[in-house]
Amino acid sequence: MQSDSDMPPQQDVRRPAWLAAMGWIIALAALCAAPMLLTAESDKYYIELLSKVMIMAIFALSLQLLIGYTGLVSLGHAAYFAMAAYATAMLAPQSGAGNGWLLLLGAVGSAGALALVVGTLVLRTRGIYFIMVTLAFAQMVYFVFHDTKIAGGSDGTYIYFRPEFGLFSELPLTVNDPVRFYWLVLAGLVVTVGLLAVLLRSRFGHALVGIRHNEQRMRAAGFATYRYQLGAFVAGGMLAGLAGFLYAIQFGFVNPEIASWHQSGNAMLMVILGGVGSLAGAVLGAFSFVLLAEWFSTLTKHWQLLMGGFIIIAVALLPRGLVSVPAVLRHRSPRRARRDPAAESNTHSQEAA
Repeated sequence: MQSDSDMPPQQDVRRPAWLAAMGWIIALAALCAAPMLLTAESDKYYIELLSKVMIMAIFALSLQLLIGYTGLVSLGHAAYFAMAAYATAMLAPQSGAGNGWLLLLGAVGSAGALALVVGTLVLRTRGIYFIMVTLAFAQMVYFVFHDTKIAGGSDGTYIYFRPEFGLFSELPLTVNDPVRFYWLVLAGLVVTVGLLAVLLRSRFGHALVGIRHNEQRMRAAGFATYRYQLGAFVAGGMLAGLAGFLYAIQFGFVNPEIASWHQSGNAMLMVILGGVGSLAGAVLGAFSFVLLAEWFSTLTKHWQLLMGGFIIIAVALLPRGLVSVPAVLRHRSPRRARRDPAAESNTHSQEAA
């Protein structure tokens, strides 16, 4: 039997701080440059596609807070996404442009209220029971919108007038143009990443990570773990509500399918594909998942098979997600692969002994 000292060391896939900062700067610069490069009329499709990808990135980030940092695997996260989208549709005026800030407040607030009610109940369960109870609540939300006359029932409902965003009623910003809406979504993504980065570096964020590693020890240390988990659950629901609000504005239509378990499953796949426990991983996973799904759907109507195969291969080769690719490449570089002569001679002497 091998001792702990004889076991091969695990790969260190943690990124240096400067490399992480450089990656965020390059990504932000590329997203800012996209509308300036895609100026042709035929390029509006790509602008709208990037807006959709960034909305899904916000949705994946909201779930990453629960899975990657709090250890709560929720399969009902789409309920808050759908709640905000339906709240936007029902609060939007039937004539004239509405106040975007009020609609945003109503959408995010309704998603947060639902997350508070659901979280108060489901956080009393653990493990597989937690997963199944969150799924059950999400399906309840789905059937409320699907089987009742609320907001059009199974047919869904339309948003006929997109809202305007202004500062103190001055300089209203309309989002009818795809490029203007793109900047609004990009601002939402930047704010989401910034808020989560600040939160995770705070005492609250460190407590969440501690609870994920050992909840009993944190409870013994005097932390009210239930309150911390509930706070993270509500925060994740509100960020999912932000994504649902932007989704409703972009497409101008909502239906019960956005509350189904498939939507929650897609968000979970984005988190796993990009890398659990990494904000950059959630964003990278969302971009990879949505763009690949779009490309595969142009190749064949059975594009889900291609997507499933890609995810299986990616997870098998990169267990820590796509975000670990730079670290894996650094670890396998020729300079790092070159063995230390002293260590090599020590190995030979051990083998001779």
